[in-house]
Amino acid sequence: MAIPATQIRRGSVIIFNGEPHRVIEFEHRTPGNLRAFIQAKMKNLRSGNTLEHRFRAADTVEKAEMSTQELQYLYHDGHHYHFMNTANYEMIELSDDALGESAQWLTENMVILAEFYEGRPIGIDLPAALELEVVETEPTMATATKTAMTKPAKLSNGVVVQVPAFVKQGERVRVDPREGKYLERAK
Repeated sequence: MAIPATQIRRGSVIIFNGEPHRVIEFEHRTPGNLRAFIQAKMKNLRSGNTLEHRFRAADTVEKAEMSTQELQYLYHDGHHYHFMNTANYEMIELSDDALGESAQWLTENMVILAEFYEGRPIGIDLPAALELEVVETEPTMATATKTAMTKPAKLSNGVVVQVPAFVKQGERVRVDPREGKYLERAK
């Protein structure tokens, strides 16, 4: 489905040079008495490469037909990550390249949304927050509540994030896997 380039938005998936690309950033510019254009930064969903392109306001782009399916993460065999479609119990495997940075956040039985293009999975959408245990961090300092200091903490999935100085080893914390940031202590 062709749409005008002026309707490109952040998060849109378009077909560019025959490949699906997700728009990461876009800016509609109208410089002085020149013609308007759209400057877009895009990520190729198959290769993971990012690129920038300038679309004229009169250009049309092809919107990608995407579908999403709910998948449950089962295990990693060293080469592929194995998932089960929760609707029809079909087994799906994704490579490290398809998952990218998201792979480190997967835990057994986690349910995620996967994006499909032309029947093939091309990426996953992690939950907005995950609850994990702090397995290794420096001891709490007495002045931890007076200053906004942070320290590295290793979580139960092996990822290291910066946490406030008052967080102790063994506590459960909520983190944003999309940005790799500490959110709060788990309740």
